[in-house]
Amino acid sequence: MIIGISNKIKLKINYGSKNTLKNNILILFFTLLLAGFMNGQSAPDFSILTDKAFQKLYQNPDECITYSQSFLISDKNIEHKIVLQNIVSQAYAMQGNYMQSVNISNQKDDSQQEGLSRFVQFFGEYNLADQYQNLGLYNQSQRIISGILADHELLDTTDPKMRITLAKLYQLQAINSGIIRNYNAALKSLDSSDQYLDSHNEQNKIIRWENKIFRSSYLIKQNKLEEAKKMLESTIHDIDNHGNNAFLSAYAYETLSRYFFLKEDYNASIKNLEKSLSYIERLPYNNVRIIIYELMSKSYLALNNDEKHHYYNKLYTDLKTKHDASKKEGIQYIVKLVDTYQNKNLEFQKQNKLRQLNVIIIIVLLLVVGVVSYFLTEVRRNKDLKKQFGFFEKQKQNEQLIPIETLKEKEAKENKTADKDSSKISKAKEDEILQKLKEWEKSDHFLNKNMSISVLSAETGINTKYLSEVINSNMGKNFNGYINELRINHVARLLKTNPSYLNYKVSYLAEYAGFSSHGAFTNVFKSLTGMSPNTYIQEITKNKKS
Repeated sequence: MIIGISNKIKLKINYGSKNTLKNNILILFFTLLLAGFMNGQSAPDFSILTDKAFQKLYQNPDECITYSQSFLISDKNIEHKIVLQNIVSQAYAMQGNYMQSVNISNQKDDSQQEGLSRFVQFFGEYNLADQYQNLGLYNQSQRIISGILADHELLDTTDPKMRITLAKLYQLQAINSGIIRNYNAALKSLDSSDQYLDSHNEQNKIIRWENKIFRSSYLIKQNKLEEAKKMLESTIHDIDNHGNNAFLSAYAYETLSRYFFLKEDYNASIKNLEKSLSYIERLPYNNVRIIIYELMSKSYLALNNDEKHHYYNKLYTDLKTKHDASKKEGIQYIVKLVDTYQNKNLEFQKQNKLRQLNVIIIIVLLLVVGVVSYFLTEVRRNKDLKKQFGFFEKQKQNEQLIPIETLKEKEAKENKTADKDSSKISKAKEDEILQKLKEWEKSDHFLNKNMSISVLSAETGINTKYLSEVINSNMGKNFNGYINELRINHVARLLKTNPSYLNYKVSYLAEYAGFSSHGAFTNVFKSLTGMSPNTYIQEITKNKKS
């Protein structure tokens, strides 16, 4: 259409040789104005493109990936690339494809190592915190977030793209607090997140809705059920009236089902879960699907519908197994990528320091030559020259004595020392490890069937050798004994505090606790409590009746 108009204008200019000069000038002016309009329309604002990509993230992750990658191929702007990569990475994470999520998120151009803008550095740190959280490495995620939020100057920014990233960063912090059951801190972080949001685009609206759903979830866990229900119903109404936001709708209805489950209205719980599932039935939101299947299984179990319980429990187990395997691969992959990136960065820093050292040496040599020349020509100032010469020589020696030791060499020395005497850990180090284990125990990750000492090492950032030694020496048991005791204590506490768990079969409790079989669970339970799970349940039931 625009090309056709342009051609017509050219014909008018040619034909207008009979018109007045005034008409020609007007036509020429209109042509230039149209050309400017065409140039302005040829390159849409990047913020509009990212806003649409973010919308698609909550509508269909496959479409989001296709849409975003079409711009990633052609766009050379580093700020644009890292934002789009993060969106694509989140889309893969929502599918449960953690390997691809980590791979996309960590694609870096070596030529862009220097001169990075403040936003690129800030967003890169947020992106890594987001990746760690997707993989369940909440401690690593929180360490990065705490470091970023310590910059008070950053918190006062008025830059829209910095503010929206801060909103998402506080949302991550809220999730991390929720994992360790610090719900008051989680709600406070969501309030901070909302402060950085406006209503200028869809991305701000989506994050605000997401924060409301998170807030409702934490209110439910604080037993503020009616307040949570009211907020959820209002949020669902807003989301449903706004258009297609399949993920948010599914997540909101799934959260609402928890309200009815705690009210022991299991039919209403199932009805909301079915509604939730209908939004994502043909969409690859596997993370939400796992939660829905698990809650379906629990609700049908509470209704004594064994057929439906086993059906959804199988769907849950199969999908959860694939999900956990993918997450384990993602953890291993991100560890390798981070190590590689750190090694490259250290090499770059080493070369930079060597260049600086060479410049310093040349400057010192020039100074020394100047001082020597001055010494030879000014004999009378011999005493002062000696002082100056000694000063520069000492300065030169100090610069040359600066140790240049890479992190890799340092780690090699530490590992070598550890190999010589692995049984000796300082009291401070031992206390630090015990504190980290205490924090980790709050996350319930010990319920994971795939839990191993290497996974624990990845989640806590503690060397496996140190972990094994501290667990053995301080807890009087090996790693398996430590994990099994945590699991049994957790189940025993749930049976005592949550009446709905008393209706569950021992086989379900065993699976929930991460045990490979009913028998293994029963044996460990009895060895730690002195009674079988059934006897324990009977005792609790008897005490409640009396």
